[in-house]
Amino acid sequence: MNRGKVLTGAIVAVVVVGGLYFLDRYWIAPVTRRTAETLEDRPFAPAFSLMDLNGRKLALADYKGKVVLLDFWATWCGPCRIEIPAFVKLQERYRDQGLVVIGISMDDDLEPVREFYRDFRMNYAVAMGDQKITQLYGGIFGLPTTFLIGRDGRIYAKHLGAADIFIIEEEVKALLAPGGAAEATGATRRPGGA
Repeated sequence: MNRGKVLTGAIVAVVVVGGLYFLDRYWIAPVTRRTAETLEDRPFAPAFSLMDLNGRKLALADYKGKVVLLDFWATWCGPCRIEIPAFVKLQERYRDQGLVVIGISMDDDLEPVREFYRDFRMNYAVAMGDQKITQLYGGIFGLPTTFLIGRDGRIYAKHLGAADIFIIEEEVKALLAPGGAAEATGATRRPGGA
């Protein structure tokens, strides 16, 4: 009888501790992070200028006033191959509202990128990346790595690895909305954050 009470007490304690952990992680901590975050906490996206696959200048500064989804990827990257069709759809769906998708390929050779671009019917600008641009963005340590940049030029989200496209789309919609920067400050994840 005594052993049963101890076992029941231990199970109840584990359930309570687990419940408190999930309560803090998914309800309390995100709320406190949002309220503590201000616009000044958002870094400006580093400027860059590259040549796209067609030999045209591709400069981030040319997209001031737009919401930019900046994707570092490679043709050999499995998760990248899964994400890119979704980015093509986002570009189609939100282009007229001010979304611009830019792909920075981290491949070593241009030809596989051109072939990939055609095969995947990519409808956005793609340029070849290098060590210099990855350093501008704090180092790219895994692919894909995706940044969401608001109309004000600040980084509002950074996704490492394949991200849930529904989360990215919600972040895009928040940034495209009137007053998007203010709404996104409380609605999206901190760059590099949880």
